[in-house]
Amino acid sequence: MSPQNPGKPNSPNSNKGTIKYLLLLSCLVIPITNVHPASAHSVKIAGDVGGTLHIEPNDNPRAGEPTQAWFALTRKGGRVIPLAQCNCRLAVYAQPYAPGEPPLLEPSLNAVAAERYQGIPGAEIVFPKPGIYQLQLNGKPASETTFKPFNFKFEVTVAAGTSNSSQDLQDVNSGVAQSESRQLPLLAIALPILGFIGILFVVLQSMRGRRE
Repeated sequence: MSPQNPGKPNSPNSNKGTIKYLLLLSCLVIPITNVHPASAHSVKIAGDVGGTLHIEPNDNPRAGEPTQAWFALTRKGGRVIPLAQCNCRLAVYAQPYAPGEPPLLEPSLNAVAAERYQGIPGAEIVFPKPGIYQLQLNGKPASETTFKPFNFKFEVTVAAGTSNSSQDLQDVNSGVAQSESRQLPLLAIALPILGFIGILFVVLQSMRGRRE
């Protein structure tokens, strides 16, 4: 009888195929969130002006908490437009809103320094409740600066804040306390009546036993 073949060792091509398969699996299990940056600024362009909105922290504002927003305004070529060179106005609308409706908020703009920008428009905003808001920034040149007037509209999603959660908890606790306060007078009336009935029952039983 001929001896059995011990089996051929794996070929280099087979090893390469296994490595490629393992690399593919490792790519599939990488979370999708790692592909996207931690914060993505909102960018708009109007005429010869570009506007970038960033909201602290990490473009995730929360209702009832002070939020710092800033706008990086640049002309073609990358030249920064500081607030001193722009007559800017910021208006905040709660979505949805009807045309001609007055803004919900009109925060005052101040010159701020953020990242690599100096003196750009910034404002502190307190969104009253969770939901979707629209920030409208209008601007036109001041003094001898030349750029076209612009109107940027940024949509912002506001999450529930810790203060809202605390208020909700206080409201729940207040409701429980009021419910307990309503139940207390009923118990105060019922307990003496039940006690009197118990005493009367004991007395009647005692009198019945003496007669027997």
